[in-house]
Amino acid sequence: MLGRTAASLYWMSRYMERAENMARLLEVGYRISLMPGAIEGHRDEWRSTLQSCACDHGYNQKHEEIATAKVIDFLIFDEDNPSSIRSCIKTARNNGRAVRTALTRDVWESINATWNELAQVKPSSMTADRLPVFLEWVKQRVMSFRGALLGTMLRNDTYHFSQLGNFIERADNTARILDVKYFILLPKATDVGSDIDMQQWAQILRSVSGHRSYRWFYRDSHYRPWLISEFLILREEMPRSLLFSYGWINRALAGLANHYGQSYDCHQQARDTYDRLKGSNMEDIFQSGLHEFLQDFMANNARLSYSVGRTYNFP
Repeated sequence: MLGRTAASLYWMSRYMERAENMARLLEVGYRISLMPGAIEGHRDEWRSTLQSCACDHGYNQKHEEIATAKVIDFLIFDEDNPSSIRSCIKTARNNGRAVRTALTRDVWESINATWNELAQVKPSSMTADRLPVFLEWVKQRVMSFRGALLGTMLRNDTYHFSQLGNFIERADNTARILDVKYFILLPKATDVGSDIDMQQWAQILRSVSGHRSYRWFYRDSHYRPWLISEFLILREEMPRSLLFSYGWINRALAGLANHYGQSYDCHQQARDTYDRLKGSNMEDIFQSGLHEFLQDFMANNARLSYSVGRTYNFP
């Protein structure tokens, strides 16, 4: 497969996943901003959302203050922001169109229909009270794309590059959501264990559709930061956890190694990350620092993405 074809498949899936993840991050910021005790007129919650998706610099270049309407517009509609939902879906569609003959009809139509429907949404209509419905629509559209990919694509290199992009992006997002909660939202040690602390942890679980599965898995009605962190980092049963994502990353890379008959450094990088996660425990992670652990993970994840691109000749 040509490097540009592989890159288009990889980035198509990454940007569709990113669109969903942006919707989830926006949902976290919105829900937390509505909680009793939200401070500074919602500015801290939205600032943390911008920081979590690495959009704070771009936002600050365009706007002088943190305001709900401006943040929502920047993260959903602003085409100068490459991580806005509109930009993500547009980029995914452009990449999908470049490899349209490699995709099934269902996969292509799911992307194209999403873009066409999004084009009908006017920025002026996106008020805060309409935000939850729109974000749910984004999540449903991306899940439709993912279902078409899983249900109709041949298990060949086309599929493996797509899955690789999907789960590298997912791993990055889960790490960012956790890092926002632990490092940015609660700068004061006195807040740990407070009612607002527990409410924020609950919203983190809801942002990854994990609040019910958490209660089922741990048989616990209480939100415990230690267990929530374990759930989103080390539990392979949780489909948005770091360990689950790296299990799929390794399967995708193994599929590519089998297809092309050769393994490369990126394969070993992914195995090493999986093994480190598999051998970790939350006591050691918290003792060494959750923020530091997540920052190191995100850096390694970015290096893996670069290594994949270099190995398979992405332009």
